[in-house]
This record gives sequence, C-alpha cells and structure tokens, in this order.
Amino acid sequence: MRLTRAESKAANKRALVEAAREVVGRDGSKAKLEDIAELAGLTTGAIYSLFGGKTDLMVAMVEDYAGPVELRPAEAGEFGTSLEEAVAEVARRFLRVSDDPEAAGKMMLFETRVLDLVLNDAGLLARLAASIRSTEVDLAALFAGREHDGAALTGAQALRLARALKALLSGLGQGVVLGAHEPDESFFVDTALALITPRVLGPA
Repeated sequence: MRLTRAESKAANKRALVEAAREVVGRDGSKAKLEDIAELAGLTTGAIYSLFGGKTDLMVAMVEDYAGPVELRPAEAGEFGTSLEEAVAEVARRFLRVSDDPEAAGKMMLFETRVLDLVLNDAGLLARLAASIRSTEVDLAALFAGREHDGAALTGAQALRLARALKALLSGLGQGVVLGAHEPDESFFVDTALALITPRVLGPA
C-alpha cells in the first residue's frame, strides 16, 4: 500500500528523530547531520526540509524522549484498579528496563549524551526540562483519581507522587544497570509503595 504524502512525511520525521537519538547517544554534542541522515536512509536535505536544521531536529528528539518507561499508550487496565497496584506495576516496568543490559545501557548513555548536548544550549535545556515535566504529568495521570485512604487522589497529590516515584526508581534502576545491586523485584515494588504516605502526597 502506497503512503500518502503526509504519511511519508511523518514516517521520515520519525526515522530522523530515532536516528538522531542513536547518533546523539553515540557522539553527544559532536553528532553530525550527515550521520543522522545516513542512519535514517535519507539525505541532509530532508533534515532541512522537515525540521529546518540541526537545532530543530535536536529539539524534536529531546521532546520525543519519554524516559525509560513509556506510559502514554498503555491500557489503564494493565495497571490494576487501585493506587497500590498502579505504583507496583510502574516499579516492575522500571525494573524490567533496568535489567535489560542492552536497552538500559543505551538509555543511560543517551541521557548522559543529551545532558552534554543541552547544558550549553539554554533553548534545548528548557525543552528537556519541559519533556521531563511532561513525563511526570503522564505518570501522574495514571495515579489521579485512584482511591487512597477512602478518598480519590487529587491531581496535585498524584503529581507529587509521580515526581518522587520517578526519582526513586531512576536511582534504583541505575544501581541495577551498573551492577551495584541485584534486580530484586520485591525491593523495587516495596520501596515504591513506601512512598504512598501523607508526607509525600501532601494535602488534597
């Protein structure tokens, strides 16, 4: 089946963003447009046509990065019905990614290279900060409205929990990736569940 012009454009943009992630993960701020275009099977002209240049492609790549666990396309039922079930499932997903040497290694390398790329570019740094906040909002959306202590979790409480959980699991995951700690599912889950306290959630 032949792609429409719009579908072809979208596919090319996706290929370039994914290629940029791969090349930036390898080369950091030294990433070259020629290498990105070649990996995507396109030309540098396509980058300028679709993104206007390297800066906007880097912006698209940073904004596209959802972190180690993608939650947006997930079916709500996959995370159970209670707050505790949802938090436990998120913890298990972080552990699965952390315990996959190839995926986790690429993830950590990419995140390191992106920091190298954005720290000297205020515009990209702001986009990365916005992307991080977006992943926290996505995670919070998974928790908001779930019952805890006889009341539905508010959006503000869900966001506080999401931020704490993301920071906690990222740290635990790094320990597994680096071989400092065993991939202990019970520990990941129990530690994540320990965050569901009034002091973390804050007022309703």
